[in-house]
Amino acid sequence: MATHYNRRKHLAIAFSLVAPFVFFFCLVFLWPAIRVVELSFTNGPLIGEGEWVGLENYRRILTDNLFYTSLKNNGYFILLTVVPTTVLALTIALLVNRLSGRLQAAMLALFFLPYILPVSVVTMIWTWMLDFQFGILQPAFAFFTGKPVPVFKDPYWVMPMVAVVTIWWTNGFNVLLFIAGLRNVPQELYEAAALDGANSRQQFRRVTWPLLWPVTALVLTLQLILQLKIFDQVYLMSEGGPFNSSYVLLLMVYREAFQLNHGGYASAIALVLFVVIMVVSVLQFQVLKVRGAR
Repeated sequence: MATHYNRRKHLAIAFSLVAPFVFFFCLVFLWPAIRVVELSFTNGPLIGEGEWVGLENYRRILTDNLFYTSLKNNGYFILLTVVPTTVLALTIALLVNRLSGRLQAAMLALFFLPYILPVSVVTMIWTWMLDFQFGILQPAFAFFTGKPVPVFKDPYWVMPMVAVVTIWWTNGFNVLLFIAGLRNVPQELYEAAALDGANSRQQFRRVTWPLLWPVTALVLTLQLILQLKIFDQVYLMSEGGPFNSSYVLLLMVYREAFQLNHGGYASAIALVLFVVIMVVSVLQFQVLKVRGAR
C-alpha cells in the first residue's frame, strides 16, 4: 500500500513539474500551429473568421509566379551560404585549434562576436559599409568593377551580398561546433599516425575528417534549415528587391499576412515552406548519414 502511495506521489510531482511546460507549449506553439493549418483552408484574414475554401489556397500557390520566384531565390541563397559557410568555419576552426592559451580564446571571441549581435545592428553596419555614396567598401568594388556598385539595388549583387553578411554574422557558432568536435578527437590517434609516417594532410584525411564528419553533417543540416527560413536580412537590406531578385518565401508570407491581410493564403505558403524544410532537411541528413557510414 505504501509503495502504491509513493508511486502516485512521484507521478503527481512529475506531472506538476511537466505541467508548466505542457501549458506554454500548447499555448504558444501547438494551438497556433493548429490554427495555421485550419486557416490555410479558408479565405479568412489574419485575425477573424473566413469562409472554408478547401484546397483553393494551395491551387493558387501552384499558379503564383511570385511563389516560384521566391522558391528559386531561397534555393540560390542556400547555394551561396550552406557549403561555403561550413567550409569557412571548418578552416577557421582548424587554424584556431592550433593556437593555445589566451591567443586561442581571443581568436574565438573575435569570430564569435558577430553572432551575439542582433540582426538590426548587423544589417546597419553592413548597409553603412556598402553604401553607394560613402561606404568604406565601395573602393574595393570600384577596383574590381571600375565603378562603385549599389549592391542592394542591383539584382546581380543583392543576394551574394546578403549571403556574405549572413556568413559573417552566423559563422561564429559553426566555428564553435567544429572546435568542440576537434577537441573530442583523441590525441593518441595523431601520435599513432605520426609514428606511421603520416604527414599533416594524411592525418587530416585519415583521422580528423572521418571523426569530424558527424559535426560536419550537423552543421550542414542546421545551416540548410536556417537559410531556408531567411527573412530578417533580406527585409532590412533590400525588402525583396530590386525586381524581386531577393524575394524569399518568408517575405512572401509576411507580405500576404501583415500587409495584405490574406491570412489564409499566407498560412498555406507557410505550411508549404514547412513541408519543404522538413523534406529537404531529412533527405540531406540521410544522404550525409549514408556518406558518413562509408
